[in-house]
Amino acid sequence: MSIIIKYFIAPDDTSAASIVDGGPDGVFGSLSCGNFDAPEAVIEWESLLTGQSFEALVASDEPHTIADPGEEGGPLLFVISAALQGALAGASADRLAGVGELWIQERAAEGEAFDPEMVGDLLSDLADLARSAEVRGHGLYCWMA
Repeated sequence: MSIIIKYFIAPDDTSAASIVDGGPDGVFGSLSCGNFDAPEAVIEWESLLTGQSFEALVASDEPHTIADPGEEGGPLLFVISAALQGALAGASADRLAGVGELWIQERAAEGEAFDPEMVGDLLSDLADLARSAEVRGHGLYCWMA
């Protein structure tokens, strides 16, 4: 099964929810990637960037889901926390590279292999998207189908 993941910016949750059926292409600035557990990844990235424990983030109900596919199997839509959005927007290239390396190591311990160049590009592009969201006063979201 292939998973399509698109991170995008939107002014608010209502605007973000308006694209749940068709995805964010052509509506909001977006970044496409695929085939990993995006909700788990954003928790891991936030933990690595902010120092909060993975368990504490899960307990605080991160990431916040806007649209849940449930049993119907539709797209999943969630908002990236303000803390992660801010951390990404403020992270230097060196910091993002370090987080990428640590994330690759965490995933390898779980039997997953990720290309370091892909991870570096993903985190760099996601940080650029977070910066754009910050400048506009928008939020950062993730759509999965």
